[in-house]
Amino acid sequence: MIRKIFAFSLFDFGETILSALVYSTFFPLYITQHIDPKIYGVVYGMTFLISFLFALQLGKIADERAKRKHFFIYFVILTAIFCLSLGFTTSLPIISLIIFSLMSVSHQQSFVFYNSLLLNFESKGLASGFGVSLGYVGSAIALIFFAKSLNIPEVYYFVGVIFLIFSLPAVLFLDNPTAKQEFKIKEILKDKAFMLTILAILSLTEVANTLISMMSIYLKNVYNFENVEIYRVIGFSAIGGILGGVFWGKVSDLIGPGRVFPVGFFQWAILLLILPFTPKNYVLLAGFFAGFSLAHLWTVSRVYIIHNFPKEQVSTRMSFLSLTERLASTTGLFLWSFLLWISNDDYKLSAFLMSFIPLFGFFVFLHTKKKFYST
Repeated sequence: MIRKIFAFSLFDFGETILSALVYSTFFPLYITQHIDPKIYGVVYGMTFLISFLFALQLGKIADERAKRKHFFIYFVILTAIFCLSLGFTTSLPIISLIIFSLMSVSHQQSFVFYNSLLLNFESKGLASGFGVSLGYVGSAIALIFFAKSLNIPEVYYFVGVIFLIFSLPAVLFLDNPTAKQEFKIKEILKDKAFMLTILAILSLTEVANTLISMMSIYLKNVYNFENVEIYRVIGFSAIGGILGGVFWGKVSDLIGPGRVFPVGFFQWAILLLILPFTPKNYVLLAGFFAGFSLAHLWTVSRVYIIHNFPKEQVSTRMSFLSLTERLASTTGLFLWSFLLWISNDDYKLSAFLMSFIPLFGFFVFLHTKKKFYST
């Protein structure tokens, strides 16, 4: 079991290196030198919608035919190939953007089917949490050790190979879940308990993704932090994530994801309520708590869906979870910008007002739990 948990988690490790170096750093900086950043943003955003539509159909096929691991392997290989291909098209920005878009869709598909492989684990929480923890380690290693020493195009060759290598243990040692069932996608769309659960999760991913995107700007505007101080806060956040992944995974296995999942609403509400009043000397603790809360969200949400909804439809339902993570990046930042606008750029007040989002999510969750199921 330990070997399988480690094999599962190594994919998270490699995937975060890909995300940190290619998606977050090198490709955006490269492509925006050649095309308008707004065009890049629209194209990249479109890949999320395309990926979701693909995942719905492919997830349905995988669930009905019990081919989840097969699709996972296909998209891991495609993602690695597309990443390597970027290294050969640096002089052709439009072609690079097309390949990058295909890689983004393929990568998101691989993650949907990767999450589905949790189905076979007895200790689903620990497997999920250890994956999150190694993911934090992977992103830290990528940004601290690799980002400064790599350049385009070698970064694409390096990351493509690294992603494939760390995906191999999951390919070799994880079993394909055999549960299968024929169903229609509209049955899931009509499942009010599930759709409201996804809405509740969206309330958490909105504040989480906004925090990730705006943390450095918030710290600079509110506390006048220098870059070194900002990096220190982000580092403490990573430590919180590493410890939180294992902690929340283990607790989820001990008392059940149904009891652990709602804790996240209070974590995020408390963080956003106290953040505006946090003295400068305690910001590192706030950063640690933010990482600890992020680990809870990413560890427990996928286990919670597996625990509460038909296991035979796991891949299709995981595509909705993937959508919340992508959609939240847009809706959360839009709401944050709106709050800054109505508050005349009052960062503290905007953060305080954001606390109502997870509280709203909790009441949606509470309504869902009382009306449709009890776990």
